[in-house]
Amino acid sequence: QVQLAESGGGLVQVGGSLRLSCAASGGTFSNYGMGWFRQAPGKEREFVAVISWNSWKGSITSYADSVKGRFTISRDNAKNTVALQMNSLTPEDTAVYYCGATLQWTPTTENAYPYWGQGTQVTVSS
Repeated sequence: QVQLAESGGGLVQVGGSLRLSCAASGGTFSNYGMGWFRQAPGKEREFVAVISWNSWKGSITSYADSVKGRFTISRDNAKNTVALQMNSLTPEDTAVYYCGATLQWTPTTENAYPYWGQGTQVTVSS
């Protein structure tokens, strides 16, 4: 059983930056694809970014079109953490951000992730 805990959310002004972190425990972290999703009020949870790793390819990432060039996902297998660096934030990025873990390779659909954290709120004010 994998446990996930997000941190780093908060209030930021338009154009600002935030760095989210997700700490994992209870599994072999390097085996898991780690994804970030977000859910805005009144909307469904949507894919943001995912990162998977293996010894042949290293880290492979995928991003939603809405965050490409602004967000960067990274992982530290030694520390069992995954981070989401968010730059050039807009009010449309306001949401609860969730970290998920999966044994699949870079999936972008919510139902591919059996493990979730509790979420962290990101609010971008104008």
